[in-house]
Amino acid sequence: MPDQRPDHLTPAQRRRRRLFGAVTLLAAVAVAAGTAWLAERGLRALLGGLGWLAAALLAWPGLAQRSLDDHVRPVAAALDRGDLIAARTAVARIVGRDTGALDAAGVARAAVESLAESFCDAVAAPLVWLLLLGPAGLWGYKAINTADSLIGHREPRWRAFGWAAARSDDLANWLPARLGGALLCLAGGRGWRVLWRDSRRHASPNAGWTEAAMAGALGVRLAGPVAYDGTVADKPWIGDGRAALDARDIRRALAVYRRGCLLLWCLAGAIAWVR
Repeated sequence: MPDQRPDHLTPAQRRRRRLFGAVTLLAAVAVAAGTAWLAERGLRALLGGLGWLAAALLAWPGLAQRSLDDHVRPVAAALDRGDLIAARTAVARIVGRDTGALDAAGVARAAVESLAESFCDAVAAPLVWLLLLGPAGLWGYKAINTADSLIGHREPRWRAFGWAAARSDDLANWLPARLGGALLCLAGGRGWRVLWRDSRRHASPNAGWTEAAMAGALGVRLAGPVAYDGTVADKPWIGDGRAALDARDIRRALAVYRRGCLLLWCLAGAIAWVR
């Protein structure tokens, strides 16, 4: 009898799982984007000349700019108090790695890395898709990103079923990641060399751009060995300088992040004005 473990699927079984995963993804995107499109049409009909408010009202919940800031600041506050347990608890809310054994520097690095990566998929990408396709584009992107988080993993159990979600998320973030990396370098006043050199060291084709930009802007090293589910992944370092980050570096990263968000909104406003 053939081995039925997820990492020993027959080609036919793998194709079926990919197909089911693609259908699931398409259904999720259709529901999210379709609902947003119908809601926008209804609000525009209701609001008349103030129809532009429809897009703003529907888009606002999908842009996590403030929420991300609110989740990262408590990590710095806990480290300032010397409360490592509270810092680990706070950072565990925004990262997927094991946090129970992290020292203070590891906690600070995790917070800065999450902030940099999330600048793309929580702020830049939703705004880019909003500009391209309106609220339907933003919520369609959010459906793809959520599906990737839930099933788009490399583990054998999900690899075939989550293939469509993972690849779609890579495509949807391609432009926002590169735009986000450039904006973080502008916001930090430096980092271009590290961005160009290290952006491809990340396992993700997109996350490395904003992470390398933040590392270069701060003049520090990010990434390196990380533990997931008790297993250490020997990730390459990104950036130059010290890896022993602290609360001050988190606050510096937040300052770069906020300036990056401001630049992003200025760019979005200019595009909207021209259109």
